[in-house]
Amino acid sequence: QVQLVESGGGLVQAGGSLRLSCAASGRTFSRYAMGWFRQAPGMEREFVTAIGWSGASTSYADSVKGRFTISRDNAKNTVYLQMNRLKPEDTAVYYCAASRTIAITAPRYDYWGQGTQVTVSS
Repeated sequence: QVQLVESGGGLVQAGGSLRLSCAASGRTFSRYAMGWFRQAPGMEREFVTAIGWSGASTSYADSVKGRFTISRDNAKNTVYLQMNRLKPEDTAVYYCAASRTIAITAPRYDYWGQGTQVTVSS
């Protein structure tokens, strides 16, 4: 069982930056690939980025490539999402999730956090 808690969301102007954190409970964190998804009002949850258990493998949605960076610290049981050059269309609730293997689709993830709101004003 893995419990995930996101933090770091907030309100930022377009062009600004935020760093989200996702703290995981349990001693098996390093065995899981981790992903970030987001969901805007009235929209389906969409993949943002994912990272393999060791941090060596990453994947990004085209919409965030070059602006967002995922990283993890297995010693701290934490995965991070650094978001730069934010745009109003990045506004959404951001969720972190854990999967046995790196994946870009939500059904592949077994555990989810409660989400953190990111709002980008124009």
